[in-house]
Amino acid sequence: MAEAKAGDTVRVHYTTKLDRGTVLDSSEDSEPLVFRIGEGKLVQGFEDAVVGMTPGQSKTVRVPPERAYGAYRQDLELELDRSKFPEGFEPEIGQRLEICEEDGRVVPVEVLDVFDQTVVVNANHPLAGVELIFDIHLLDII
Repeated sequence: MAEAKAGDTVRVHYTTKLDRGTVLDSSEDSEPLVFRIGEGKLVQGFEDAVVGMTPGQSKTVRVPPERAYGAYRQDLELELDRSKFPEGFEPEIGQRLEICEEDGRVVPVEVLDVFDQTVVVNANHPLAGVELIFDIHLLDII
């Protein structure tokens, strides 16, 4: 039976969990995920886990942050002057916003703290620094 390899398009069902068992996402009650291995559209650890699987095979893999959404970076906690926000805007801790960088790139952030003159935001991915657990079932290689 053929094994999945880089460049193959595959159909999988998956469940993504945190170490303590919290389910983040699953395709089990919906359409399977279809992707081409090696395109880089999914976290590297997930794509790598599918390589070598055969249709019908299931596995569970633990993916460290470096092969998922990266390590948490303190330098992505940014203190922004309140003048950078629209007049009258009152940010709240935990609020998710999008900020526009000087080059026009839009960056999603979460408000960490609010002061009189500044707002501290976190530009890390919400899953940065987190080990992910994937239950993967390879349905077929297309």
